[in-house]
Amino acid sequence: MSLSVPPVSSAPPVPVSWWRRRLVSPLLNMLKQGLSPAQLSLTVALGVIFGTVPILGITTLMATATAVRLRLNVAALLLVSHLMSPVQLVLLIPLLRLGAGLIGNGKGPELTLTQLQYLFAHDWQQALQLLWQAGLGALLIWAAVSVPVGLALNFGLRPVFRRLLARQAQKATTEPEEQNL
Repeated sequence: MSLSVPPVSSAPPVPVSWWRRRLVSPLLNMLKQGLSPAQLSLTVALGVIFGTVPILGITTLMATATAVRLRLNVAALLLVSHLMSPVQLVLLIPLLRLGAGLIGNGKGPELTLTQLQYLFAHDWQQALQLLWQAGLGALLIWAAVSVPVGLALNFGLRPVFRRLLARQAQKATTEPEEQNL
């Protein structure tokens, strides 16, 4: 019985970037798990849309229900939607302000932190009404913008994922040949 020692590589391993480790590698692994490029592009498009919804706490429910209904990979959709959380937080206040103006027709109190603090201290019902209007208006704006963005992402990412899938398939066929040499 002889033990073979693997060849020692002279170059140190290259550190993997955060971008590759957190986004590229999981998407490539999903391609290996049988998602077609069309399914993967739809998953990413829906993940971006659901990840930016202006109502906190509803992302997981919407993404899971949609993934199950459309027979997409639930984990992939949740991964993409939760990666969008920083964008969701950045967009939340501007969407709420625009939504308050849209639903309130510019009448009533403006949606600012100072105004909300005042309203909650003196008239909490009006504060809740203002937040309700702002949330509803933000949701309407989000819905109107998300349709064209989702379509553009879905159809724009399909060729990218087709190329990635072809590259992965080519790499998978050449690796066994190299190991046999």
